[in-house]
Amino acid sequence: MIRLISTDFDGTLVDHFATPPVNRELFSVLEELRARGVHWAINTGRDLHFVDDGLREFEFPVQPDFVLTAEREVFHRGPGGKWQDFGDWNSRCYSAHDTLFESASDFLSDIRTFLAETEGEAEPIWEGTRMVGLAAKSEEEMDRICVFLEKERSKVPGFAYMRNTIWVRFCHEAYSKGTALGELARLTGISRDEIFAAGDHYNDLPMLDGVHARWVMCPDNAVPLVKDTVIAAGGYVAKGRCSTGVVEALAHFGVLIKG
Repeated sequence: MIRLISTDFDGTLVDHFATPPVNRELFSVLEELRARGVHWAINTGRDLHFVDDGLREFEFPVQPDFVLTAEREVFHRGPGGKWQDFGDWNSRCYSAHDTLFESASDFLSDIRTFLAETEGEAEPIWEGTRMVGLAAKSEEEMDRICVFLEKERSKVPGFAYMRNTIWVRFCHEAYSKGTALGELARLTGISRDEIFAAGDHYNDLPMLDGVHARWVMCPDNAVPLVKDTVIAAGGYVAKGRCSTGVVEALAHFGVLIKG
């Protein structure tokens, strides 16, 4: 029995190229599952306030029980309905990233040198004085950047990155959508065999490889590597795009009540 569904947001629930962006059937499905005691977590690269913005923008009538943000943080509803840290995961995450970026200063400088030497158009993404990622002008440019990052990142133990289309975020390898989902499972007492996960892009891979969720899927618009990973994990590649595909997968796994 599935007790927790973990879904990416953009490209998995929301189709930014469709009208409407979210299949309204998804809303009915979420309401049905919530009425049956199934928990819903949005597992996204968005920061916390952008999650709430997205829920309002796309008029979700159902609110998630949990949000896993920035591809690594874990929040639950606190008193008054406001989001708050769930356990000490976030504080450990922040500490690990502070240490990582302190040790990665030379490598981050090498990344800037690589961009200059290759005359790329990618721009650094900053949080204060810390370069935390890159925004490229095209997916082809980001492909080249990721080849460099994958080759060179071993210079800094623990250094990893999460990619979504033309953006990449630098991170500690111990903190991802997958490990955040694993921590949420530990905190809620929900086992891997009771978790459904859905995603479409590279940053979703850590929650779609079968380690943290038994029931995994991707919509038809997912990138090829995600489809391959889902298939290898015994999951389901939907024929429908985005939210239509998510509903299709839940029906495929027998989660929805028929009739």
